[in-house]
Amino acid sequence: MDEQTASGSARRRGRRATGRTDPDPVDIHVGKRIRQRRLSLGMNQTDLGAALGLSFQQVQKYEHGANRVSAPALYRLSNTLGVPVSFFFDGLPNGRRAPFFPAEDPLLVRGDGLDLLRRYLSLPMTIRKRVAALLFSLTDGQPGE
Repeated sequence: MDEQTASGSARRRGRRATGRTDPDPVDIHVGKRIRQRRLSLGMNQTDLGAALGLSFQQVQKYEHGANRVSAPALYRLSNTLGVPVSFFFDGLPNGRRAPFFPAEDPLLVRGDGLDLLRRYLSLPMTIRKRVAALLFSLTDGQPGE
């Protein structure tokens, strides 16, 4: 049974009942995974929100872990972003599965890296091999920058 407050109303369950003000680490992780997948698809928050019937502000709150993603919203996100629901939980400290792609990878988080990767992947394989060979020849034996 819920405890009663001095005013007689039932105490709320969830984050506020515990007195915590910062987001749960799982909510933060799920939000990061949403953002990573959205960016890898070249979507902005407005586009994702429109596809889900949400405002871009709500998407932003999900991505920062400020708002918890409900089970139905997580299901809709997985369909919209083309990943299984488990994708959002991959990489958690006690998780058993390997991440879908490396979490926090600067190449995947920064817009210019994503654009470069998309353009590279759109090239025919023969040209990709030439580009890769060129990059290797330019950086071979030189300190990384």
